[in-house]
Amino acid sequence: MDFLPAFLNIKDQPCLVVGGGSVATRKVELLQRAGGRVTVVAPGIEAGIRALDPVPVCLDEAFEPRHLNGMTLVIVATSLPGLNESIARQAVSRNIPVNVVDNPALCSFILPSIVDRDPVIVAIGSSGAAPVLARLTRTRIETLLPAALGTLASLAGKYRQAVKERFGTPTERRRFWEGVFEGDIADQIYRGRAGEGERQLQALLADGDLDFPPAGEVALVGGGPGDPELITMKAVRLLQRADVVVYDRLISDAVVDLARRDAQKIYAGKTSSKHSMPQAEINDLLVELARAGKRVVRLKGGDPFIFGRGGEEIGELMKHHISFQVVPGITAASGCSSYCGIPLTHRDHAQSVVFATGHLQNDSVDLDWESLAKPKQTVVIYMGLLGLETIASELIAHGRAPETPVAVVHNATLPDQDIVIGALMNIAERVKVAGLVSPALIIVGEVVGLHDRLNWYGGVAG
Repeated sequence: MDFLPAFLNIKDQPCLVVGGGSVATRKVELLQRAGGRVTVVAPGIEAGIRALDPVPVCLDEAFEPRHLNGMTLVIVATSLPGLNESIARQAVSRNIPVNVVDNPALCSFILPSIVDRDPVIVAIGSSGAAPVLARLTRTRIETLLPAALGTLASLAGKYRQAVKERFGTPTERRRFWEGVFEGDIADQIYRGRAGEGERQLQALLADGDLDFPPAGEVALVGGGPGDPELITMKAVRLLQRADVVVYDRLISDAVVDLARRDAQKIYAGKTSSKHSMPQAEINDLLVELARAGKRVVRLKGGDPFIFGRGGEEIGELMKHHISFQVVPGITAASGCSSYCGIPLTHRDHAQSVVFATGHLQNDSVDLDWESLAKPKQTVVIYMGLLGLETIASELIAHGRAPETPVAVVHNATLPDQDIVIGALMNIAERVKVAGLVSPALIIVGEVVGLHDRLNWYGGVAG
């Protein structure tokens, strides 16, 4: 370990930044966020530094040794290697911590990438060897930590002494806080209900019951169109704490892998008209698991409320008074269109967009064709591959031009994404020749014609 990780209290402490450019600006901002009283010295100080609030002390002059007098720490951000080395040497001789930007060899401390959930702070460093990698690692950690984590930590700080007085041993206190941080109190905070979370904490503290009987719950979570990086941060957090994950066929392995390793995974997928688990059975399973005290994530492809039967499932949960929440996801239409360079709306081609399902309960394709065939709109059809020939012929029969562009997209947003482009009059044959299979999404409308120009992700099958 080249550097000792440590957190330095610089509140109301004098800090020096040598340099007046954009890099120096970022360092001043960071120091001021931590409460430091910053002085900037440089022959030329950019307007961005003077626009900060509060405005640091700005000395428009060349660095001199006297500028180090009384400083708690120093950051050097000039473009002059000789000057940087001289300042670093002088600071070290005075036992003042010094950081020279992009020169770890001259640093007595380094500035890590920071995940700020004040008062919870996570710092990621690479000993100066790979700052970009540290930043990317920070980005991954950002997705795992709720935005309201700091609010929860502040609440814990507020009641820390009361908990210490209420419970006599470290083990009891640990169990109490585990119940707070892993239970419904934390959930209330994360859902923006800080008042209710604090009320529950007060009740738990007054009760003193350390058995913490489990309270089951269900989260209907949108898993997005396939690419695991398109899932929401809240979805990842719920997956990480779930006891059971009930997932659909359209959920990619990479998304399922975001769940904690010891969580039970139950497959409830549907292939065409063959259901491995009927919907009524899924509903009953969610109720049963929640009643057993499990934290359940019902993981659905795309968004739970867009052809995901989310309404049916929460209706059943409400009937049985099961606690639940819904986490939206990027629906397949948005994912497919974005990754194919096909805007769903465009002021020159489509002023509206309609979502429809090509698969009804009786396996028919019986839609409101007259409405779907209206001009100047984009039609997106989910689960319609088997009925593609019928869909195309009905749209033509109800007034849509046979030359209307159509895209059929398979495995959108994934590395093996395939697209077949055609027109209503020939798309069924082109899909057959290309050998495209489900899952696939159908996009109908003039906006499909923009694919050739706007396609950025690739994956054209024909």
